[in-house]
Amino acid sequence: MSYVNKLYDTNFLEYASYVIKDRAIPDIRDGLKPVQRRILHSLFQLDDGKFNKVANVVGHCMQYHPHGDQSIYSALVVLANKELFIEKQGNFGNILTGDPASAARYIECRLLPFARKVLYSPEVTEYIPSYDGRNREPVSFPAKIPVVLIQGAEGIAVGMSTRILPHNFNEVLGAVIASIKGEEFTIYPDFPGGGLLDASDYQDGLGKVLVRAKLDTSDPKRIVIREIPYGTTTESLIASIENAARKGKIKVGAITDFTTDRIEIEVKLPRNVHTSDMVDALFAFTDCEVSISVNLLVIKDNLPSIMSVSDVIAYHADHLLKVLKAELKVEEGHLKDKLHARTLERIFIEERIYKDIEEMTTQETVIQSVLDGFVPYKKEIKREVVRDDVERLLKIPIRRISLYDINKARREIEEINTMLKAVKARLKDLKGYAVSFLEEVVSSNGGLFPRKTELASFSKVDVREAARRDLDLYYDDQTGYIGTEVKTGKALFKVSSYDRILVMRKNGIYSVVNVPDRLFVDKGMLFCSLADKESLQPIIFTVLYQKRDTRYVYLKRFKVEKFIIDKSYPFIPEKSRVLRVTIKEEVDVVVTYKPKARLKILEDTTPLSNYLVKGLKANGVRLSTKEIKSVKFVKAKK
Repeated sequence: MSYVNKLYDTNFLEYASYVIKDRAIPDIRDGLKPVQRRILHSLFQLDDGKFNKVANVVGHCMQYHPHGDQSIYSALVVLANKELFIEKQGNFGNILTGDPASAARYIECRLLPFARKVLYSPEVTEYIPSYDGRNREPVSFPAKIPVVLIQGAEGIAVGMSTRILPHNFNEVLGAVIASIKGEEFTIYPDFPGGGLLDASDYQDGLGKVLVRAKLDTSDPKRIVIREIPYGTTTESLIASIENAARKGKIKVGAITDFTTDRIEIEVKLPRNVHTSDMVDALFAFTDCEVSISVNLLVIKDNLPSIMSVSDVIAYHADHLLKVLKAELKVEEGHLKDKLHARTLERIFIEERIYKDIEEMTTQETVIQSVLDGFVPYKKEIKREVVRDDVERLLKIPIRRISLYDINKARREIEEINTMLKAVKARLKDLKGYAVSFLEEVVSSNGGLFPRKTELASFSKVDVREAARRDLDLYYDDQTGYIGTEVKTGKALFKVSSYDRILVMRKNGIYSVVNVPDRLFVDKGMLFCSLADKESLQPIIFTVLYQKRDTRYVYLKRFKVEKFIIDKSYPFIPEKSRVLRVTIKEEVDVVVTYKPKARLKILEDTTPLSNYLVKGLKANGVRLSTKEIKSVKFVKAKK
């Protein structure tokens, strides 16, 4: 049994690790999940400047992806709709309306040049064998921008999930520049559907945001939705409005969707309902306002890590310097190789070293003769001349030797030296080079990514405040039932389905409940009111009660300030009964005593204001030690 448990534990851990690292969570280095990286790798291999049918791209990617073609197709559509690396041709669906893309055989795509500029650098990219060992795929692209923040990401793994909101392209690169310079920066999400954003609780990517639709309320009888919250579509938004209308939370005359490339949802209002009455209700009861919790989880150093937006920016500032340094080192190596080759070629032809091989009879003597010929020119040659150099020189055609232009060769060597100096200068001032690179990227591409979401400050609409109080709350003292579905008895007041009510029963118990459809409370209910702060704050309850054992009568004054929904609270001691309850202030307490010998005063009248308001658990004040015949409240005399 222990072996089986161990086997299950091992398999589960391996599966969980695979889902987290190789499927659901993006890598911080290039901001991509494995399937997205494999799609872009395939597009780099297929890239010839022309559009490729998506079905062909999916088929090519299958040699790297160990899962079905549908997951590749879906990921490609999502990636293309980000409009950052892939150019689309055909129907890729509509992220605003939720319309799906056409089948893979009908649509085409190709890489944008921008993808090569910021992602593609095979000489500094680490590759590993594909799942079947037949091909090689990148571990991650050496991305020069924080793709994970620009595109955003969502994924559910085993025991963890990630939700990273997209940010504005220009603002993210501006933040990286600021980080490189050691300056302060702050960035907030930016959504393709626009809308209004309250990022007061964003907490640098570790909190949540409130997002609202942008409403045109210029017409008092019509609301037009121009922009929608992130995570919704026009279809889901309309469905939420219709659902709220069916439940009676809002009143709508008609909804028409005129969305094309721009969002336009028209909500017509019925008679006696105006725009000013509907705005808060739309935010409260529909997807016109949504709260989005953020969880910035990425793969960093081969482990899942929760980071802040500032952490990601700082990481990519450092990562960019490393990538640029690696590329410059590679470029420097290529230039040195080229300079060495051109220098050898110039000396070989100018100094006629090739003449020395005319009388040589073997391959080894030929090579040695050339090597000896370069000995007098060691000062001009920056590195050792090797056999491979000689092999290359011996392959130069006679035609090239006869047409060789000495001045042209010298100019080419000068150009290579100039380029080498530029590379060395960039390596010396790596931060300056990184800033100039990012500034050039922003200047050439920033115009394509204007901010669409407007930053604003607003609080979440309370559904209880926004709900219309248009339901009658009935109480039938003959049956003891209260509720909106009770149609006999007396209508107490108007409520909404989101309200709470305080019910005070004659058994000395009160409770706060959500507005019921039908609830038994008691025959002869003492009191009922709305249980919100505005309704309960001014109310002072005055209760007259009698203890059953001593027969003494007490007066108690208190407020209801705290409660738990559906919990019962006693407002008089045990073994007592309620005599009277009032919430009026301008009253007197009239006590009538039983006639007895030597009892001259049979009635006392005391203003209610003489009694203090105490806590709910207090016993109250005993009115008299004499035997009381009756006690009542009467209107105070002026």
